Order: sequence, then structure tokens, then C-alpha cells
Amino acid sequence: MDEREFLADRFEAHRTHLRAVAYRMLGSLAEADDAVQEAWLKLSRADVGDVENLGGWLTTVVGRVCLDMLRARGSRREEPLEARLPDPVVSAAEGIDPEQEALVADSVGLALLVVLQSLGPAERLAFVLHDMFAVPFEEIAPIVGRSPAAARQLASRARRRVQGAAPVPDPDLTRQREVVDAFLAAARGGDFDALVAVLHPDVVLRTDRGAVPGGRAELRGVRDVSGQMATFHRAASSFATRPALVNGTAGAVALADGRPTSVLSFTITNGLIAAIDILADPERLARLDVTVLDG
Repeated sequence: MDEREFLADRFEAHRTHLRAVAYRMLGSLAEADDAVQEAWLKLSRADVGDVENLGGWLTTVVGRVCLDMLRARGSRREEPLEARLPDPVVSAAEGIDPEQEALVADSVGLALLVVLQSLGPAERLAFVLHDMFAVPFEEIAPIVGRSPAAARQLASRARRRVQGAAPVPDPDLTRQREVVDAFLAAARGGDFDALVAVLHPDVVLRTDRGAVPGGRAELRGVRDVSGQMATFHRAASSFATRPALVNGTAGAVALADGRPTSVLSFTITNGLIAAIDILADPERLARLDVTVLDG
């Protein structure tokens, strides 16, 4: 084995971890893969003979690449990051694919990723690297061009926003599934009272239909969300719905002729639905591998 093959093997041992870091930073599976590939290119050109902790070195490299990607989005004046739903990680209802497990560890649901997208790039990096991957502030500071104390403040600010805005899902998957099934049954049957009974008073509904006028919408509160009963009923009665895990929590995929028409992610808190995130963007759904639903 030559030196490049040896280095490639060492990199592959860290790929899953690096993809998880990039996914949390970018909210896009494709861009996460691009960031990981860029990290490999940087590694292949670098002299890492004196690097004792290659995993830590690669984590900070991926963090810097992601930070640059986030800043480039802003400089190109693209739509705000929070305007679109993050890419969902869809698995069979029976369990998460081992290759996807790291992506959704630590309850990284869509609701949390939506909140992360509302953070500034430097805040997001400090929070993700420190709070999710235990990277010391001394290593984060040079990435964001701040002192360790300032990096700590970035993470602290982000933490306060996340804790106040991202509901924590109930850990019991069986209970989650019962609540989701009750919602879907109410939607199919047009049972308004049953639907309201499983919604949290402060429930938030986010929908993303892609780059079309009015394609992205957000509703808050049980009154406004339950007011979409007719839409829920039409969708539930028109399409086949398969149970799934979406970012590790109970969700569903709606299908027409075997093709996905929407991915529904639910955040269940204290036995009630605190958030519903619906991705119905045809372009992104076309890339979804629905064979994973067969386990």
C-alpha cells in the first residue's frame, strides 16, 4: 500500500463523522458530500505527518469548508437559508440504516435543523462543532477568526436561540408512531376534533414546495394549523402513505404510482405534535430513494 492509499484509508475511517458535521452545518445532503470531498482534496495536498489527531484536524477542515459555503450563499444573495426545509434523512419505519445513523444522532430532526439555519454562519459553526461534536473553543476560534472567548460567546448565543425555538422530541418511538398514526387517521377521515386532539397549542407547520410562487409557508398555532384540515384530508385520501423514520423520528412518505409526492416529519413533544415539516419539492423528492422504505 502506497502513501496515498494509506491516507485514503485513514480518511474513509472518518468520512461518516465528517458527513454528519457537514449535514448539521449545511442542511443539505448533496452539499455535505461536496464539503467532505473538498476536505479529502485538502488532506491529499497537505503534509499531515505531524498531525496527531487526524479526526480532529479533518473536523476543523470540514467546519472551515462549510463556513465558507455558508458565507458564499450570503454573498450571492441567495434566498435566506431558513426559507427552505433542510434535506430529510428518510429510513424504513423499522429502523435507521447504519450508514445514516450518524447523520441523525443526538435527535437532529428537521425542526432543529430549521433553527440552525436561522443562525449566522459563525454562530452555527461554533454551536455545531462545540455542542454537538465537543470541539474545543481553542480550535474553533481560528476558523471563525475570533478569540476562544468570542467563539464561546457565539456558541452561547446560538444555544439560547436553539433551546428556545427547537422542541425536543419524545424519545419513545412507539409513542411517536401512535401520535403520527392518529394524525393521519384523522386526516383521512376528515375528523377535525381528532386532529386537534393530537396538536400542541403552539404547533408549527412548515411546507416547502420548491421554487414556485408561494412554495414555502409557515403557520403557527393550533387554530391556523387545524385550519388546513381540508388540505390534510385531500392529501391523505389521494395518496398512499408509507410509515417511515424521518431524521430518526416517526414520519411518513406519501406516494403516487410509487413516486414520492411529499415527506412528512413530525416532532412529538409530551405526546402532542409540536411541529410538522412537509417537503413537497418535486426536484428534491426526485432524488429520494424510496426503496429504503422496504427496509
